[in-house]
Amino acid sequence: MNYEKYVKIPEVPIKSRKWPDNVISKAPVWCSVDLRDGNQALEVPMTMEQKLKFFNLLIKVGFKQIEIGFPAASETDYNFCRTLIDNHLIPDDVAIQVLTQSRPEIIEKTIDAVSGAGKVIIHLYNSTSTLQRDVVFGFGREECKALAVEGARIIKDYVEGDDSGTNYVLEYSPESYSSTEPDFAVEICDAVCDVWQPTQENKVIINLPETVEYTLPNVYADGIEYFATNTKWRDSILISVHTHNDRGTGVAASEMGILAGADRVEGTLFGNGERTGNVDLVTLAVNMMMQGVDPKLDFSNLNECIDVYEECTRMKIDPRHPWSGKLVFTAFSGSHQDAISKGRKKMKERGSAVWSVPYLPVDPADLGRDYEPIIRINSQSGRGGIAYVMEQYFGITLPKSFQRDFLTVVKHETDDNSVELMPQQVFDLFDDYYINVMTPYWLSTFSEHSLGDKLSEVEADITYLGKPVKIKGKGKGLLDAFVDAFSTYTGTKFSINMYNEHALETGTESSAITYLEIKREEDGQIFLGAGVSSSVTKSSVRAVLSAYNRMIK
Repeated sequence: MNYEKYVKIPEVPIKSRKWPDNVISKAPVWCSVDLRDGNQALEVPMTMEQKLKFFNLLIKVGFKQIEIGFPAASETDYNFCRTLIDNHLIPDDVAIQVLTQSRPEIIEKTIDAVSGAGKVIIHLYNSTSTLQRDVVFGFGREECKALAVEGARIIKDYVEGDDSGTNYVLEYSPESYSSTEPDFAVEICDAVCDVWQPTQENKVIINLPETVEYTLPNVYADGIEYFATNTKWRDSILISVHTHNDRGTGVAASEMGILAGADRVEGTLFGNGERTGNVDLVTLAVNMMMQGVDPKLDFSNLNECIDVYEECTRMKIDPRHPWSGKLVFTAFSGSHQDAISKGRKKMKERGSAVWSVPYLPVDPADLGRDYEPIIRINSQSGRGGIAYVMEQYFGITLPKSFQRDFLTVVKHETDDNSVELMPQQVFDLFDDYYINVMTPYWLSTFSEHSLGDKLSEVEADITYLGKPVKIKGKGKGLLDAFVDAFSTYTGTKFSINMYNEHALETGTESSAITYLEIKREEDGQIFLGAGVSSSVTKSSVRAVLSAYNRMIK
């Protein structure tokens, strides 16, 4: 690749940065820009109905600041703004935000669009980067600053002359802040604040956007700290970050921006936006939650958010999208499955309220994802994952020998057919191979009689390839007596090598399952079988026949 045609963006002149020692201990002020920045990036912008549906979702999630459009640039945006206001659809504690360029006619229409609203953020911006000043506008620093100052003055005049009772908050963005000279960014923002004269009680928002992500997120954080320590208005402003994702580090840039002093974050759900998108506010919020910080946004029904987002934007969430993708709470690797299974079991045993499960940084249930299979079975799966599926979905606790043996059956099925098995398919496979295997021998009825001194006699009616056969034997207990009867009839000597049984809680109408191994006397080979019945004694006898039938196949 022709790397020599690119030049590194200069680093921020900061000598002793403090932000790496900071921690995120509280949520920032959140502002969704889905309905403006996100909407303008769609191939097919949202309709009025879709915007209303998305707006209501943002309210439900907990956003208190929502940028709803650029009303002077689009009749659709203007009409949407008026619809929200005229129909009283904005909660009292929510501020709508509208974008405007620093041009008198655009500012005038913007103010007209928000007339009568309760809380409004007027968001003024102009491009300040060296590149845009040079190739787009053809002017220097002074002309750029004069444009921002004039826009700020016009907005101030409108706001001070408004007696409607609207609560105005003012915001200024030096667009492409991260590719603007740091000292000039401070200079132009301070000049805007000189016009607006913010106070600690009536702060303005200074939004420092990484409109295009050119460099590492730590460099952006340096820029935030540089601004915070060099502006003369720090106590009277809220520093806001607005990062994009061109280099794939938009989330990291916003998080580091918060560490560097940002009070507020603008972004979109699932990162929708120009090019590779805006910062994903869902990811940021869940990242905070997993560190024990209340994000002040509620994504406990993430599936609803995904459904509304995909319906309104016509975009799709990637299966591997952080926290939101369909596969992010799924383990295919056998070692991962085993660790997840053991982690969840250990939490239950300990009664722990603190989430601590390997490979699952958050509990899927906290995002409304508990209905999804956490472990799915394919050719890469291990016995721990298979055991987890059988226990979680069907109440079947497989002994170790069954886990090992069944693993080969599952791998054979998934490898030969190149498929993934859903839980019911895993159960059906186990059922076919181990439970109540009926051919060639099958149990019809049996009876047990005590002979005293812990001896039993068993008489049983079995069928061989559909033909009835009566067998009789003696032993120490039911199973020993039945093995004696069956061994005598077949002429094959074998014994019980392992026995296990438990009640079934879910997944079947039967109440007990028995697992056992039989050991063939002539060569010591082990064969497995399982029986299910409402009677533990009957399930045990069925398990013997299942194991024997598997032995002679």
